[in-house]
Amino acid sequence: MNYELSAFGKNLCEGSGIGELMDDLGIALAKGGDVKMLGGGQPAHIPEVDALWRQRMQEIINEPGALERMLGNYDVSAGNLLFREALASLFQKEFGWRVTPENFAVTMGGQTAFFYLFNALAGRFQDGSRKKVMLPLLPEYIGYANQSVGEDFFEAIPASIEKTGPHEFKYRVDFDAVDPGDDIAAICVSRPTNPSGNVLTDGEIERLRDIARARGIPLIVDNAYGAPFPNVIFSDVTPVWDEGMILTLSLSKIGLPGTRTGIVVASSEVCRQVSSMTSITGLANPNIGQEIMRPLIESGAVLRLSQEVVRPFYQERSEFAQRLFHEFFDDSVPYFIHRSEGALFLWLWFEDLPIPTRELYERLKTREVLIVPGEFFFFGLPPETDWKHTRECIRVSFTMSSETVEAGIRLIAEEVTRCYRETD
Repeated sequence: MNYELSAFGKNLCEGSGIGELMDDLGIALAKGGDVKMLGGGQPAHIPEVDALWRQRMQEIINEPGALERMLGNYDVSAGNLLFREALASLFQKEFGWRVTPENFAVTMGGQTAFFYLFNALAGRFQDGSRKKVMLPLLPEYIGYANQSVGEDFFEAIPASIEKTGPHEFKYRVDFDAVDPGDDIAAICVSRPTNPSGNVLTDGEIERLRDIARARGIPLIVDNAYGAPFPNVIFSDVTPVWDEGMILTLSLSKIGLPGTRTGIVVASSEVCRQVSSMTSITGLANPNIGQEIMRPLIESGAVLRLSQEVVRPFYQERSEFAQRLFHEFFDDSVPYFIHRSEGALFLWLWFEDLPIPTRELYERLKTREVLIVPGEFFFFGLPPETDWKHTRECIRVSFTMSSETVEAGIRLIAEEVTRCYRETD
């Protein structure tokens, strides 16, 4: 039986880009076989990392009472105190941050953290006014797009495009356009940027901090792929935080997506608010990820794991995938790869592509190749905006096996080349 949905219900119940992405991911993983799963944010199964999780689970099983506490006890809604103490100690020691356990709040994954933060800070206020979240570097993460309880939730600024090589480009923040008005509640960026793998420099982050500070609003930095863990950043950056910022971390991309463990680093007041939202919507957080990771945070081993295992693995995979695109495309196709500075995927721009990438996505799907069409990542623009670049980009993951990535990229190159030839 169908029931009428509220406006809030329609926003969450009637499909989304992130929902379609996750459905395709689940179907592909269930089918196995010849599906080339180059969409989604599924991290790779790195043997050394998987072995560590197996070791930690065995240690938990062998410790009297540990398994029972992990599986059988609710924890406080802010997250396990020992876990938050370990985080505070790590960031104090390694980066000199003035943090206590009260500056950390655990959530059921990073996606949940943004649902809480966005809707707490922006939307409709009691006086009838509305405020938005500013996204200063569009395209931006697909998972933000349907997070809002209300409508007209984002103000997005298109990135400046710089061609940096024969088949390479880079997005840059158009700082002349980053001018938050009274209707902006927060500035938000992902670092590395999802989908492009762009990494904002320390200087760019500092400029955004200055702008946010001057307006009395927070700068939110989505650090799901970033430093210090999982550190899927292919250059040296400095992790920064102060009470004017809200930083989010995740255990997913270091290899624990199934534990659904997100971390908010913020002022104690913001963390209390996040904890309150957790208690209302879900009572408490999953314990498993916190228990697996806590000793690695206490010892600092999480930093070594990130720097010496996780980061080199993904950097090599990125370089491998780029070589394949250059091998399978020729100069008859105007393809450009965003400079790969981090994250788990490549972002490709096919200049003047004859068809929208939503159609390209469907064509590739019939050939058992799954990518993510770029249209999903361009949201928050005025309705009258007609930026053809939004229909010319795709996101391609390189986390699957070398054989799968090579076969998938070969088919992408064939299909894209066919698109251009059909219009010649």
